[in-house]
Amino acid sequence: MEKVSIGPSNKFCPQTLFLYGTYKEDGTPNFGMFCWVSYYWGEDLGVMAAICENKLTRDRIRANGAFSMGLVTEEMLPLADYFGNNSGYGTTKMDISAAIEKGRILDVPVLETCPWTFELEVDKIFADGGVDIYLCKIRNVLADKTLCDERLSLEEKLKRIRPVRTVDRTYFSWSGDLIGKWGAPMKNL
Repeated sequence: MEKVSIGPSNKFCPQTLFLYGTYKEDGTPNFGMFCWVSYYWGEDLGVMAAICENKLTRDRIRANGAFSMGLVTEEMLPLADYFGNNSGYGTTKMDISAAIEKGRILDVPVLETCPWTFELEVDKIFADGGVDIYLCKIRNVLADKTLCDERLSLEEKLKRIRPVRTVDRTYFSWSGDLIGKWGAPMKNL
């Protein structure tokens, strides 16, 4: 395999998408879509999440110290794409139909259609140059019952929920099929 130097890039590093849920100051839910997520092991399994740029989601995580993080699936993608492409600072962003419930352990909004949602409590924040990196304690996971069915293989479970990945501002199915560019799926709402 011949290789060439191209400079800093993550263009071919598929990332899983998540919706971060917070509450605005007035108590209404707010969701934003993010993909800079990983995991770490401290005392327990934790989530490492990052947000760069000024976003209402970041403001509210700083203020509340907690947020939900729900896995984006193909079924949810139009709504997730909408949340990811509209500013939370806009007053009408959440004027859209979405079934929302409260977390079971933390006071965080959760999308009812999401098959896997973390309820996260921020343990530490590293802020530098406009980037916040959160080390979070997983206080609860809300999982679709299908994902807990031991009779199903991991492959069967993934095929049922169909998580979405992103590469180079483009959405792909779990199997690698093109779904569309950022901003396109929300047109199907």
